[in-house]
Amino acid sequence: MKYEVNEKGFYGDFGGAFIPELLHHNCEELKEALDKYSDTEEFKNEFDLLLKDYVGRPSPLYYAPNLSKKYNTNILLKREDLNHTGAHKVNNAIGQALLAKRMGKTKIIAETGAGQHGVATATVCALLDLECTVFMGEIDIARQAPNVARMQMLGAKVIPATSGSKTLKDATNEAIRYWINNPETFYIIGSVVGPHPYPAMVTKFQSIISEEIRFQLNEKYGKETPDYVIACVGGGSNAAGAFYHFLDDENVILIAVEAAGLGVESGETAATTIKGTEGIIHGSRTLLMQDKDGQIVEPYSISAGLDYPGVGPLHAHLFKTGRAEFLNATDDEALEAAFLLTKIEGIIPALESSHALAALEKMNFKPQDIVVLNLSGRGDKDLETYMKVSEKYS
Repeated sequence: MKYEVNEKGFYGDFGGAFIPELLHHNCEELKEALDKYSDTEEFKNEFDLLLKDYVGRPSPLYYAPNLSKKYNTNILLKREDLNHTGAHKVNNAIGQALLAKRMGKTKIIAETGAGQHGVATATVCALLDLECTVFMGEIDIARQAPNVARMQMLGAKVIPATSGSKTLKDATNEAIRYWINNPETFYIIGSVVGPHPYPAMVTKFQSIISEEIRFQLNEKYGKETPDYVIACVGGGSNAAGAFYHFLDDENVILIAVEAAGLGVESGETAATTIKGTEGIIHGSRTLLMQDKDGQIVEPYSISAGLDYPGVGPLHAHLFKTGRAEFLNATDDEALEAAFLLTKIEGIIPALESSHALAALEKMNFKPQDIVVLNLSGRGDKDLETYMKVSEKYS
């Protein structure tokens, strides 16, 4: 594939493993295990069975009649919100946990922003009898309290990250520090970020999304490719999964939607591809928001899952090559889109997914177009935020 990772872990100019010597063994051990197990029939059968009977896959590809009428086109929602645990994150958590078991690892760590990856990891650890520790920014712990309660009920220990912006970046920093000091643990990264092989591995496990989209479109329309695929991007795991099987088909227009926060020029944004430059974060060369001295510029979004100062190296490559079009949506636009979907389709989306929905207002579709939008998560975790603004958007 033209957009596949190479043997050194690079997508074009982006990727690699820029890590301390102390982590080299961990990453090599993981890469060897991934190569050894992930394509075996035994692994694939166990992974597929859990996705089917535990997660509830395939997730529906739902033709949204009222949304389609509003935008005068054919809009289909890939319903990752209907997965067990409420988002796409569980696909990858299961894949990595199965690898951990085969490697003889019994202690799992993870980072989380919106809490969905933390919940998914805690869930899978409960299922597979693995010890689970989740790092989460102090601010995210406050704004995603229901997910914190779920993680703790599932038996996970939640450790607050109290440095920096006290959000996803800082949770990731803390998880990596812990991993360096406790190399016997297995680190389940939740997005397509981090050192090689993580971006490629997470993409692999999330690619079930686009695999299903292909056969579901074939069932509905007798063709496997849509005209557009739209997904929100923070680190970018749901987008990587939704885009993967269409990357080499240039006829499929890929739309990635970042969080503009209060506006791309406001200083309170997470629109990495507009405000970012090439650099290294969390062991990977990618696009990230940094000042002239290379210090991270703190991102902001109303969505806890999108306020990451970088994008995964695959997305940096898709942006640089022009393969994907990167749009952005402000907090207000995302909230408007969330309340619209709720009112006209009876589906309450996660704030992350609402950014993708907001892109519909910025597009000019033809009536015959087939537009697939990845609804990456459900809005239960965001109800407190929605309730605070309900008068304005209802």
